[in-house]
Amino acid sequence: MSTDAQAARCFVPYPAPTSTAISAGPLSGIRFAVKDIFDVAGFPTGCGNPHMLAMSGVKTASAPSVVALAQAGARFVGKTYTDELAFSMNGKNAHFGTPRNGGAPDRIPGGSSSGSASAVSNGLADVALGTDTGGSVRAPASHCGLIGLRPTHARVSLKGCMDLAPSFDTCGWFARDIDSFSRVGEVLLREDTCLLPDGAPAMPQVLVAADVLALLEPRVQAVFMQTLERLAGVIGTPLPVKTATPSFEALYWSFRYIQGYEAWQSHGETIVRHDLQLGPGVAERFAWSSRITPQQMEEHGNVRDRFREDFLRLLGSDRVIVLPTMPDVAPLLSESEQVLENYRNQAVRMLCLAGLSGCPQISLPLMTLDGAPFGFSIIGPLGSDQALIRLSRKLIDELA
Repeated sequence: MSTDAQAARCFVPYPAPTSTAISAGPLSGIRFAVKDIFDVAGFPTGCGNPHMLAMSGVKTASAPSVVALAQAGARFVGKTYTDELAFSMNGKNAHFGTPRNGGAPDRIPGGSSSGSASAVSNGLADVALGTDTGGSVRAPASHCGLIGLRPTHARVSLKGCMDLAPSFDTCGWFARDIDSFSRVGEVLLREDTCLLPDGAPAMPQVLVAADVLALLEPRVQAVFMQTLERLAGVIGTPLPVKTATPSFEALYWSFRYIQGYEAWQSHGETIVRHDLQLGPGVAERFAWSSRITPQQMEEHGNVRDRFREDFLRLLGSDRVIVLPTMPDVAPLLSESEQVLENYRNQAVRMLCLAGLSGCPQISLPLMTLDGAPFGFSIIGPLGSDQALIRLSRKLIDELA
């Protein structure tokens, strides 16, 4: 579908970009948008906050990931709104509003890469760059009916991009179709370091995150299991496994404490010095983060290390894990801040598996629930990003 840009509310109203796309290249004909925490030459970097926008100044150089897309022939069409300082997951910015969810207009788009997901789901861009720290590509992809990847940590450059929590931050992207998505992957990703089997008849062994499913409502479990049955011709019968060690509660707090500590290191001085006025949810998260001690950071870092060792052993070099991307479809726009915060906390328990392990996770628009998009996810071993994209194509083709 295609929606008027003003109605979608996804683009930051900077001056219209001047087209400098090369006439030939692997991404020729593709329009791309960029989350407004990446530097783009000739534009400020607003980071979803008016004070940050005022202090930014016009950038003279673009982030390497932006340069890579442009040099491959893609045409830059604008910068997109983000949740404030990328420290939220619902897509509602207290200062700049809420971008329209092109897959379910009465529901939140998800964040923090809200504007990028909105631009693609409303047909205003073919692909868009986002970032994923705790779920900021995967959540909007699920909510808006898009393909979205959180790559292996540090696989795609984040130079020229605002830090939130550097040990979790990743550069991902969105697309509506697997062809466009794969073409971008060929440009941004180096060759896989983990060569998952992906040629007929060889396939990676597929595991299903049974403990994740147990967290979800029966109606959510049902639609996921129905999708597995429809995919049986490609993936066979997945083996149920436990993914969260020692527990989801321990992993939730490990992620929260590490993310919060690093977020305060990244932005605390600026918040205090310039008295940044932060919106609901974001203000409370930064206030909580300011009280995390180095000792707590170390304690929860040890939990991460133990989990990561177990999780990487579970995946090995020839297995993938399938699970729903989010606990449910996107909440309605009319829901209260408390409902949205509760939903976010539930989502973190699922999303932190890839975050804490550093593994790639791709969300695919293979399911619907209550008439809204709902993402199906695959997590692969470190360095298996390209193989995940190829496997995703097989799953999409199977349900076509």
